[in-house]
Amino acid sequence: MKNSGNLFQTGETVHITKTEEQVTISKFQYIKHMKKFSYIVTEHPNTFYFEDELQKA
Repeated sequence: MKNSGNLFQTGETVHITKTEEQVTISKFQYIKHMKKFSYIVTEHPNTFYFEDELQKA
């Protein structure tokens, strides 16, 4: 899924913008009614993040 429109790929290391914590993307999905991607990270599997809450490491 290289050119699917999302900023981050599975396995990519990113930072949570608010805490600067370094995390790894475990999966992502497109939320159709919100028209944006959500991401689940390995370190917090019960929480999802949107692209604007993450930044490249």
